[in-house]
Amino acid sequence: MTDIEDKLTRVLAGAADQVPEQARTRLSAAVRARRRPRRAPAALLAAAAVVVVAGGAGTAVRVLGSTAVKQPAVNATDAQGPTPQPTPAPTPGEKPPPIERVWPQALHKIPAKLPDGRAYIPQLLIDDRTLLVKTAKGDGRRQFLWSYDLESGRPRRIAEIPAGNSTSPSQDVAAGGGNIVWWTLYKEPGRQRVVRIWAVPVGGGSPRKVTDVSLDVTRKGRHIQALEVVGSDVVFTRDGFGVYRVPLRGGEPRAVPGTEGQYLLRWPWVGHHTDRDAPDRHVDFSELFNVETGERRGAVVKPDESFVFCGVDRCSGQRVPKGSDPRAFVRDRDGSGERTVPFDVRVFDSGMERFHLRMPMEGGVFLYDLLTGTSSDLGIQRDKRGGMRIPDIGFDRLITYQLGEKMYVVDLAAIR
Repeated sequence: MTDIEDKLTRVLAGAADQVPEQARTRLSAAVRARRRPRRAPAALLAAAAVVVVAGGAGTAVRVLGSTAVKQPAVNATDAQGPTPQPTPAPTPGEKPPPIERVWPQALHKIPAKLPDGRAYIPQLLIDDRTLLVKTAKGDGRRQFLWSYDLESGRPRRIAEIPAGNSTSPSQDVAAGGGNIVWWTLYKEPGRQRVVRIWAVPVGGGSPRKVTDVSLDVTRKGRHIQALEVVGSDVVFTRDGFGVYRVPLRGGEPRAVPGTEGQYLLRWPWVGHHTDRDAPDRHVDFSELFNVETGERRGAVVKPDESFVFCGVDRCSGQRVPKGSDPRAFVRDRDGSGERTVPFDVRVFDSGMERFHLRMPMEGGVFLYDLLTGTSSDLGIQRDKRGGMRIPDIGFDRLITYQLGEKMYVVDLAAIR
C-alpha cells in the first residue's frame, strides 16, 4: 500500500466511525466501488474527502486533470445562464429519467473494445467529436493511443507509447496546441528514477521525449500531477516542490515563480491543496494565485464546515451545525449564491464545477446539474455484492463509464 492509499484508508475509516450504522453500510459499499481512473491519481488522492450528509455518506477522490478544450465554470452571476436557485431535495425513492431522454445531445455510446479486441481507457476530448483513448497495459501487450470519432464511430491509432524500462503505465494524459502529452516513470539500470514526459502530434507520429524529471527520493515529491499544455509549453505540478513548465520542443523544466510547495489546480491558478491553517478540516484550495496576472482569490469557509473543496469559481463541502444533521452545500468562492444540495449529491465530484453525481440510498447513480436542479439516471446499478462502478468524473467536460459492451461518453459541454 502506498503512502497515499494508507492516508486515504485512514480518512475513510475515521469518517465511517462517525456516521450511523446505515450510513456506514453505504460508505463501505462506496469504498468497494471500483473506480477506473483515466488520469494519474498522484498526490491529490491524499486530499480525498468523505462527505457525510443527512441520511447517508459518500466518498470522493479528487483527481485533477486537463482536457484539450477548457470550459469555464458557470457562476451564480454568469451572464450565460439564469441565476441558480436552491433546489429542494427529491422525494426519497424518486428516480429521474434516463440521460438519453434528459440530455441526448451530450451522450455518445461506442463499442467498449477497439477493432483488435482490446479494452481501452478514455482519457479526454480532443475536440467536440474526438475522444482520446489509451489501451491498457495490464495484459503485457504493447500500449497505444487512439482517437475515436464519436460521430462516425471510427477509431484511428495515433502512436505506440514507448515502453523501454518503464516501471509504470503511461500516466496523466493531456492535449493542446495540436499535441498530446503524457508521462511515464522510468528506472534505468544504475540510475535514479525519472519521470519522462512524452509528446506526439494529434495527427499521429513517433513520440518524442520532452524532458526527464529526476525524482528526489529524500523528499515526498515522487511524481508529477496536473499535466497541461499551455501554448508552446507543458506545465505540471511536481509533488512537494511546486509548479514547473518546459517547452514542448524539449528542454529543462523551470520553476514557475511564486509556486513553491503549491499545486496546479487549473492553469493559471495554483494553490495549496490542503489549507495550512486548517489541515484537519480538509479544506482544499481555499487560496488561489494566478501566475499570469498576480491576482489572488480567497474563499469563504465557515468554522462549522469541513471537507471543503474549492475550484476556480466555486466551493462545495459539508456543514455540521451544533445539534443538527450535516448538510451538503455549494456556493461561489466569495460566499454568494450558496445553496443546499440534495443529501445524496457527492459534492466533490464536479464536472466543470457545475455537474455532480447523486448516489441515493436506494441505489443507482444520477447526474445532477447544479444550475437547473435537473437530474438524469446514468443506468448504473449495484452488483450482487453491493458495489458499483462509479463513473469517471473530473473537473473537466468528460464523464465515461461502461455498461455491458458499450462505453458511455458524456460531454458536459454539450449541455446548455
